[in-house]
Amino acid sequence: MKWVECPRDSWQGFGRFIPTVEKVRYLQMLLEAGFQSLDLTSFVSPRWVPQHADAEAVLAAMPAPEEREYLAIIGNLKGLERARQAPHLTTVGYPFAISETFQRKNLNLGIEESWPVLEQLISEAEGLRFVVYLSMAFGNPYGDAWEPGLTAQFVERMRRLPGLSGIVLADTYGVASAQTIAQTLQAVTQSGGLDEKLGLHLHSRPENTLEKVEVALRAGVRWLEGALGGIGGCPFAGDELVGNLATEQVLPYLARQGEQLGIDLYRLPELSSQALLLRTQYA
Repeated sequence: MKWVECPRDSWQGFGRFIPTVEKVRYLQMLLEAGFQSLDLTSFVSPRWVPQHADAEAVLAAMPAPEEREYLAIIGNLKGLERARQAPHLTTVGYPFAISETFQRKNLNLGIEESWPVLEQLISEAEGLRFVVYLSMAFGNPYGDAWEPGLTAQFVERMRRLPGLSGIVLADTYGVASAQTIAQTLQAVTQSGGLDEKLGLHLHSRPENTLEKVEVALRAGVRWLEGALGGIGGCPFAGDELVGNLATEQVLPYLARQGEQLGIDLYRLPELSSQALLLRTQYA
């Protein structure tokens, strides 16, 4: 079972800049607690995401990844060029939306324009693992056409791209129900099956979190993502309680299901408090 901890997602919307030393201190705490996969920064224009203007400095201050995964989000070739030169980075993630409207809002490209760009980025990743985050994989707020089979079609096409390390279905809209998740995973299974290269990045209210995780496990998903404190998540949800899957809620549940991730569960309350403190100070 793979768990990706996502402080990058938690922090990117904060209004005040978190000093680099504070980011690194928190990230090192995560490593000490046994987290193996961190989504920790992004190489996008500081004009749009000022919180991660220090991406290179954060990575330079981190210990060598060794067997761990350090992931950063990119949005174009310029971002990839920065990522290739950054120390310690192992993986880049690229958002690719099923929604035409969101793809244009997010990357200023239409969906059909984005396929050749994606292929070029993968081909030029030069040793970095490449993960696609399939945005709006469970619906969108724009009225763009969507149904579970559409997500399955995108997954099937992406699986044919050489050099792609993984595909993560993202509940960007923030309102996917357990039923919608189950239907979508069933469609993906029918079109080509689930494997360890397919993950889920879900958003949820706290009371709905575990039923969504249960559905994912039942379908055979072996890769989940979230954030301590449930911080971050979806700007479209219109519900301040909808955030990332809360790590301190999900990991003990996974342990009860027999999933051992090597993370010190006794450290989770302390780490969650630290995450919430950063939000209080800098959000």
